[in-house]
Parts: sequence; structure tokens; C-alpha cells
Amino acid sequence: MTEVQEAATPPILVRDSSVHGRGVFATRRIEKGERIIEYLGERVSHEEADRRYELKEDNDSHTFLFIVDSRTVIDAGVDGNDARFFNHSCNPNCESVVEKRRVYIEAIRAIEPGEEMTYDYQIYKEEGDPENIDEVFACRCGFANCRGTMLWPPEPKKKRSRPKQKAAPPKSKSKGKSQGKTKSSSTPKGRGKSNRKATKKKARRR
Repeated sequence: MTEVQEAATPPILVRDSSVHGRGVFATRRIEKGERIIEYLGERVSHEEADRRYELKEDNDSHTFLFIVDSRTVIDAGVDGNDARFFNHSCNPNCESVVEKRRVYIEAIRAIEPGEEMTYDYQIYKEEGDPENIDEVFACRCGFANCRGTMLWPPEPKKKRSRPKQKAAPPKSKSKGKSQGKTKSSSTPKGRGKSNRKATKKKARRR
């Protein structure tokens, strides 16, 4: 990861986006792994974040809230910076990470000048969400692999039912060592990193 100095101006420009409203665009080539900008705003509790936005219109999917941990949320609607204008995409060129309780946006591939920068919001579904929550947070990024929603996890695909098969007769016990192999559990990719992925928060609504 290439870190950007704190005093340096982020290589970004905020302007109208074809994805949604305003977006963030690269002003120079950005290399894979480069740290682009820190997500800034007022730090509040989850309860305070919910209180602030609980009266939003039901069809309003805009959120400036970022989850730091189980106690803290960053509200970029107060004292926020241009990081709040990054749009969601199901085929992003950036990702959000938490490091020492601070949230950063980093490039996951090389980004060319003039290209819009996006990341996957992965807004978690919760109990008590309204029935039309998937419609409210619908994604229209336009990519072939678009999952249709900013919410996470996506709805699991329905498995095709297979015709029932007759049970095979039990195998006779073999003498000596057992031939059955135990599957080893592998560590998911990315678990070795000290940073973890950051996710956006949607306020609970009345």
C-alpha cells in the first residue's frame, strides 16, 4: 500500500456522475493499493446516528454514515470531506478499510485519470427493515455483474432441487488405517491483513 502524506491534496475531483448524483473522479493515474483519502466526519454512537436520520424519507437511500466499530459511527454529514461523495458499485475500483479506528479509501486496481472511483457499500441488512428495503437501496451501477442492491449479504441463489437417489448400501469396515480423509479448514483470503473492510451504515427508521 502506498500511503499519501497527510498534507498532500487527494488526487480527486468531485463532479456530476452518471452513476448517481455527484461522484469522485481521479485527477491522475492512481496505482493499485494506493491510499486515496481518509473518510472524515463527526464520530458518534450508533444510537445517535439512528436518531439523526430516523425521520428520513422512506425512499431516500443516501447515507453519509460509516461504521468504525460496534460503538462508533462516522457521520460525514457533519464536518465531512470529499470522501463522502464516492458512489457505490458492484464492480468497484476501490475499497474502504479500517485502520486504528480510522476509515480510508484505497485503490484495488490501477485507476486512470478521469475515471470515476467507487467502492462496494455493503450496507448490512437488519431485522426490522421495511419490506421495500431492497428497492430503496437498489443499485444501478450498470455493470454486467451488478447484484441489483447496495445491501449485503445479497439474497442467496435458490438451489435446484435434485431427484432423490436411493441410499447406497453401507460399506464394509476395512481393516487397518481408515481411508477417509479429513478436509482441512483453510483461512479465508484477506484474513492475514491487519486492516479490515469498512462498511456503510443505514440509520434505523421509524
